[in-house]
Amino acid sequence: MWKDSKPHYRTEMPQENKIICLSNQQIMDKDVPNIDKLAGIELYSTKFDGIGGSIKAKNEDFKVIEILVESISSDISTIPDKSYKYPILLLQKNGLDSNHAIIEILNQLGIKIRVLGIKDSKAVTTQYATCEGKKFEGKTTHTNLTLLGFSKHSIKKSHIMGNQFEIKILNPLKNDISEFITEIKSIPNYYGLQRFGSERLVTHLVGREIIKRNFKKAVEIFLCHTTEYDTQFSKEIREKCNDPKNYGHVMKTIPRGMDLERNLLRSLIDGKGYISTLRSVPINIRRLFVHAFQAFMFNKCLSSMIKNGESISSCIKNDFCFKLENHLTLGKLMKYQDNSFTNLVPAMHLPGYSFKSADGRFERKLSSLMKEENISAKDFYIKEMQELSVEGGFRQLPLLVNDFSYYDNLFVKFKIPIGSYATILLRELMKPKDPIKSGF
Repeated sequence: MWKDSKPHYRTEMPQENKIICLSNQQIMDKDVPNIDKLAGIELYSTKFDGIGGSIKAKNEDFKVIEILVESISSDISTIPDKSYKYPILLLQKNGLDSNHAIIEILNQLGIKIRVLGIKDSKAVTTQYATCEGKKFEGKTTHTNLTLLGFSKHSIKKSHIMGNQFEIKILNPLKNDISEFITEIKSIPNYYGLQRFGSERLVTHLVGREIIKRNFKKAVEIFLCHTTEYDTQFSKEIREKCNDPKNYGHVMKTIPRGMDLERNLLRSLIDGKGYISTLRSVPINIRRLFVHAFQAFMFNKCLSSMIKNGESISSCIKNDFCFKLENHLTLGKLMKYQDNSFTNLVPAMHLPGYSFKSADGRFERKLSSLMKEENISAKDFYIKEMQELSVEGGFRQLPLLVNDFSYYDNLFVKFKIPIGSYATILLRELMKPKDPIKSGF
């Protein structure tokens, strides 16, 4: 049976959520993999030694289920009428990311769906979707689409409260993780490696060049950039892409999985400009480039602030804070002035054209990091590609892990808010020496 971690991160009072700050020496004593540092994740926040092991040996070992807000989930009709007219679909997929699942469903079923969250390919996932038209169900090579019912409201991303994970860790060094459970509340809400392209770690680099209006370099980086963690085949393809004379040959040998690279190469061969070439990438993926650079800056800032001993769970004056509506749902955003409000968690303003450097302690540090990158808030309004402009937004600083439990084999089960990454908890639990080989 599952071993429940209660009351670990079940509390609602901010003083009970307070993180015990590690000393700089304790933080730096941990051997953080270089690939984490490349993503701006420069430290571990827990003292737990780590159990090693690996994840995602099989897709079935990594299960994700989206959690709908109760206002939607409790009010679904099986029969459509004038009030209940918006279809809610369940999309179950195996071995395919959400973007490619959308394409596969359109090609094989003729149904154009819209998903609310982006899910990885190396997993079995259950997520919500909607569509227009009268056909709602069917199976494809990697997906199963079913009709859950009809809602009064067209569902959107804000209707997803969080995600529930059930993950098997293969060959752990030990199964007793009770010491780790006491530190769960100390885990920061970093963006995981998936946001940056995992072994290639490229999306934020493309985003940086787009923000700086270096569109030619953005294309070149996406085609050619590689890291020590990349596969040998990928490295060989990208080496050839360094010379435009090879584009035609690469087009003949590039595998189906590199469909984005194929789009870019075809545009370049056809003589299109670099902005048009970038626009050959689907808009939802294109936006990820700029969002990934935001994520990198967030990770860098959060790492720096924790190293300096700043608490990321207790609000101080002039902090931006979210009021927690429940254990998973972030409510109203406010400026913290005193302790008249309870149940608050600190947040940070993401870089964007609405960003102001004088807002609070995290914003001042982020402003300093942006100056080091030689960028300003106004650069995030991209006149040349307005569809990629980003205002900024806010992100909570602690991970907010809920209902953590585990079984001796070792399976772990937990819930986290939407937009947070399960792999950020797993890296603290496992502390892998090579995250890519370990399945991250």
